[in-house]
Amino acid sequence: MKWLYRIVRWAVLLFFASTVLAVFYYKWMPVHFTPLMGIRCVEHVRAGEKPRLHHQWVPLDSVSFYMPIAVIASEDQNFMKHRGFDLNAIEQAYAESRMGKRRRGGSTISQQTAKNVFLWPASSWVRKGFEVYFTFLIEMLWSKERIMEVYLNSIEMGDGIYGVESVARRHFGCSARELRRSECALIAATLPNPRRYSSLHPGPYMRKRQRKIGVEMKHISAKPWSESAYMLSSSK
Repeated sequence: MKWLYRIVRWAVLLFFASTVLAVFYYKWMPVHFTPLMGIRCVEHVRAGEKPRLHHQWVPLDSVSFYMPIAVIASEDQNFMKHRGFDLNAIEQAYAESRMGKRRRGGSTISQQTAKNVFLWPASSWVRKGFEVYFTFLIEMLWSKERIMEVYLNSIEMGDGIYGVESVARRHFGCSARELRRSECALIAATLPNPRRYSSLHPGPYMRKRQRKIGVEMKHISAKPWSESAYMLSSSK
């Protein structure tokens, strides 16, 4: 059994070395393609459609100041405080599911970033285990600003649309830097299901979420992210 032990040992070492190197690589380099982008393109082809992939990387200082605040207000209000996992949000989501209420995610922006960049979208315990591992790595090796930069550039924001620059160009006719506060809130409102909810043709439910996020943004604006993001953009 020694040969089997050696194979397993080298496989484990190779996995850890390759994943750490990948996280180090993306600490500085743009993420131009993700597993989800490839999966969506395959889905288009299987449906007899032409693959749709609209993505353009932009640095964080080329994104509207309000966009990070909007996604924090909508997705993860403790983003600047936690180290990748919001235990209170996870417990609340679990309790609500036990009570039969509408399920909501307990994933942080860090977890979503790890999933989007390194993993596949299907839900399983194996995928969740890898998600925990990659979330730990990016929280250890990246800054919060870098996590936000990768998140805003890689997340799905519409059918075939990935990243804030692409959704700004296609839905609002402007660059990511030029997005207004209300437009950032509307984009953030779509993120639970961006292929179902559209920032291009928002219905009453989306407008309601947009207004709610807009109110929450006023509270986020006084918290550390605003100061951190301001200093980051001002120093470049």
